[in-house]
Amino acid sequence: MYYLDHNATSPLRPESLSAMTQALGIGGNPSSIHAAGRAARAVVEEAREKVAALAGARPDQVVFTSGATEANTLALFGAAEGSLDGEGARLTRLFVSAVEHASLRATAERLAERFPWVRLDILPVTAEGVLDLEALRVALREGKGRALVAVMAANNETGVVQPLDQVSKLAREAGALLLVDAVPAAGKMKLDFSLCDYMVLSAHKLGGPMGVGALVVADGAPLAPQLVGGGQQHGLRAGAENLAGIAGFAAAANTLADGAGERARLAHLTERFEQTLKQEIPEAVIFGAGAERLCSTSAFAIPGVTAQTALIALDMDGVMVSSGATCSSGKVAVSHVLRAMGVDEALAACALRASFGWSSTVEDVQAAIASLVKLREKVRAVQKEEAA
Repeated sequence: MYYLDHNATSPLRPESLSAMTQALGIGGNPSSIHAAGRAARAVVEEAREKVAALAGARPDQVVFTSGATEANTLALFGAAEGSLDGEGARLTRLFVSAVEHASLRATAERLAERFPWVRLDILPVTAEGVLDLEALRVALREGKGRALVAVMAANNETGVVQPLDQVSKLAREAGALLLVDAVPAAGKMKLDFSLCDYMVLSAHKLGGPMGVGALVVADGAPLAPQLVGGGQQHGLRAGAENLAGIAGFAAAANTLADGAGERARLAHLTERFEQTLKQEIPEAVIFGAGAERLCSTSAFAIPGVTAQTALIALDMDGVMVSSGATCSSGKVAVSHVLRAMGVDEALAACALRASFGWSSTVEDVQAAIASLVKLREKVRAVQKEEAA
């Protein structure tokens, strides 16, 4: 089996499995004051340090969640509810880039529905998938009240990296809050939490377990808890901590503490994949090729070969990639990311994504290319028969 879908989820690292097994053996609740509870609390606090280091933040700024979706919800609704202390500080504008993950976009839409005084605007991107900075500058100048800008550090479909330093500068000048979804980027590029007010992370994209993530919150950033009750995590997220999940998250983050070498290895695999793809299939299109991209992600299409056909054929060869489109009830919807980039719908329907991670090898690249070449030849043969 050849796994090239690390942006969907990365297989569990051995280090994470070991840390989770040890944590499961503790048996205490981190909120208990006896020996088992103190041992569990020590695991959580050590994990907080390792996850904070990944984000370039302090441990006390990390709030563990059930994943990135909850972290996005906590950030958006927490900011809106936490800023209701006065008209001047009230959150009234929400700017979301057109290529954000569905978990953030859907949450932003629900926020605007629940709080009618919050206006939601979708910001355009360039043909390469980069946020239109002039559009952001104009948007921040309009309207009254405080604004919140939400942008991914790098896109999960195309790998295109956003100019966070410039986005941060514009947000700071306008007194706006900045939420950065760093889920696809963590471990694949250096993160700088000082640029933003909220940062979202997810363990299973790093080789940690599913079901655990984090929201990193800057000092003074408004944040009203969305889960209340036990008062855990300084009252910002109630509920007994997922001890094993948090331990696995920290172990994965710790393997990336000095990630320059790993990033170079992933960049080599991605470059080799794209160069070989273009050599073997010259008509192949690589999306976002003119922009800075993550070292691990390649979004591409072979014109005339639909993603649905390709996914089935590659899977039969043991090659696992993702589609750039969402399949539901037999219908294929073009990716909102590619649509925002102005990609022709016929080409977008052919979009695939190969993403590499800690377990990726050259053999994965070779197998994927061989399968794609075989598929392209089969499709050409069918087209010739139909034309005859």
